[in-house]
Amino acid sequence: MTPPDEPVLYRRLGLRDTVTLGLGSMVGAGIFVALSPAAAAAGTGMLLGLAIAAVVAVCNAMSSARLAARYPQSGGTYVYGRERLSPFWGHTAGWSFVVGKTASCAAMALTVGYYTWPEHANTVAVAAVLALTALSYAGVQRSAALTRVIVAVVLTLLAVVVAVLLGSGDADAARLAPGADVTPYGVLQSAGLLFFAFAGYARIATLGEEVRDPARTIPRAIAVALGIALVVYAVVAVSVLAQLGSSGLAAAAAPLSEAVRAAGVPALSPVVAVGAAIAALGALLALLLGVSRTTLAMARDRYLPHTLAAVHPRHGTPHHAEIAVGVVVALVAAVVDVRSAIGFSSFGVLLYYAIANAAAWTLGARLVPAVGLIGCLTLAFTLPAAAVGAGAAVVVVGMIAYTTSGASRNGV
Repeated sequence: MTPPDEPVLYRRLGLRDTVTLGLGSMVGAGIFVALSPAAAAAGTGMLLGLAIAAVVAVCNAMSSARLAARYPQSGGTYVYGRERLSPFWGHTAGWSFVVGKTASCAAMALTVGYYTWPEHANTVAVAAVLALTALSYAGVQRSAALTRVIVAVVLTLLAVVVAVLLGSGDADAARLAPGADVTPYGVLQSAGLLFFAFAGYARIATLGEEVRDPARTIPRAIAVALGIALVVYAVVAVSVLAQLGSSGLAAAAAPLSEAVRAAGVPALSPVVAVGAAIAALGALLALLLGVSRTTLAMARDRYLPHTLAAVHPRHGTPHHAEIAVGVVVALVAAVVDVRSAIGFSSFGVLLYYAIANAAAWTLGARLVPAVGLIGCLTLAFTLPAAAVGAGAAVVVVGMIAYTTSGASRNGV
């Protein structure tokens, strides 16, 4: 529970805004970023990887929804792990989320740069982070309103792209069939990379303290947002793979733009580029909200500097946490590589959800959390070796920091 002497956030978000924030963080990441590295890992087995990622995501969503309804506070699995397992596992979940999603934020910011001004992608990325940090500082309702517009634009654009690809004479259903390039390890690796695209519903749980009637709204919002994302991902992935084939998709820096050019409609490519930038901005906004709320929860428990627990007296937002997160993400965006950031982020977030499933196990009805836990750990450790090594090292640093801190000795 939130300590009684701590300021609380305002409950302003209804079902529509909560769903929108979840969708905003998913559609930007998955469609425009994760398809190419997944195809490079699995070839024609990418669709199998998408199905596996979807199953794991559904299990995680069901576990998260049950926990969020019982613990409607900012922090998500940081809170669930602390309350259901131990402070150590809560801290590990929060650390994994903040670190993994910082990489996600940087990846989304760089996506904006690559699609709008590739020669100065890092500069554009930093500017995007700072601008959206200022927006979220002014209030979460404004953030939800902007995300609603972004989601509408992106879904409309994706519908047009799918119509163009499926209507072209070059799309070939034979390109969807698994071929000789499919291996079990490659499929699992692609699933881990594609899971990056499904993690947006975590933002719904981390915003629990700002949602009206959270016990009812949060489970519904997670189910609706994830269901819409699943349909969108499946349709777009099938359309692009049928147009480009697995080798063409794996080599594409901007797969949707390449697909519409291959379909004979090159004039649509600049529109797709603008849509990708808009989608990435929507994802970045929702990610910044989620990371700052988890930072707030950890600061309340003094695992991070307590000044980060401050809530703005007028806007009702965790303004110190938002500024800190924005500055860190801007610094990372100046040097990070998008594709490596996806693997690093997926590792951290999969560990985060593994702890969520372990926490849900303690509530009973254990089949779903068992599948989710095994799935998360399997996908995490079949990611590219560099991502696993870097991610594991950073998580271990967080564990050591916890065990050597005064907070852990005092049982905070």
